[in-house]
Amino acid sequence: MSDFPYRLVATDLDGTLLRSDESVSRRTRDALAAAAAAGAAHIVVTGRGAPWTRHILDDLGYDGLAVCGQGAQVYDAREHRLLTSVTLDRQLAGVALAKIEAEVGPLHLAASRDGLDGDVLVGPGYAVTGSLPAVPFTDAADLWAAPLNKIYIQHPTLGDDELAEAARQAAGGFVTVAMAGAGIVELLPLGLSKATGLSLAARRLGVKAAETIAFGDMPNDIPMFAWASHGVAMANAHEELKAVADEVTASNEEDGIAVVLERLLG
Repeated sequence: MSDFPYRLVATDLDGTLLRSDESVSRRTRDALAAAAAAGAAHIVVTGRGAPWTRHILDDLGYDGLAVCGQGAQVYDAREHRLLTSVTLDRQLAGVALAKIEAEVGPLHLAASRDGLDGDVLVGPGYAVTGSLPAVPFTDAADLWAAPLNKIYIQHPTLGDDELAEAARQAAGGFVTVAMAGAGIVELLPLGLSKATGLSLAARRLGVKAAETIAFGDMPNDIPMFAWASHGVAMANAHEELKAVADEVTASNEEDGIAVVLERLLG
């Protein structure tokens, strides 16, 4: 029997568990399997909504719970169903957008619709990162036509960090602002974070924060690190996350998760 010190291994997906081609290495799969054999559950905690996460989990043969949509959704991968879903108050989100645009000028917008098959809507000028499927819209009314988990904002000239900071200053009392990756600044329900969803999922699994190790690479992982007992930033992580991490491991391309798990497994 291994004396692996944790009962829960929480991993972000993009830039953390996944390599740049969206695959998970054999070494990392083996390390997670060994941790599971030692009594630790693996939970995926991602900014991606469930519709953009399902195929990856299916490919991994993952059948546990996953926290999706930046904490908004707890998804059961075995049963392919959402257990919880939090939506954005669209009126508040509209006020937040107006306040941000009053400060920085017009934004390029996208939005993630609620539900297991919720579309991602993309407005004019918004640059989609990666190969994820999206539905274009031109009429702003379409954006607000159905419940949303989040809104994505981009600015013609401001960088991600500047835009996130400006959005927080202008609208932090109405929405949570998260920086989740290159070109990905999000407006979420106020108070929502990966920690919110992770604590809900952990409660379902009967696991405490003190029994959790978390891996991530972006500022949106900061609340998860604050919640977990031990936070591990990838070598490729944003400096803001490295600053609050308990340790920094190798990059997502170099099996950073496996490096730490193998050491802990002895």
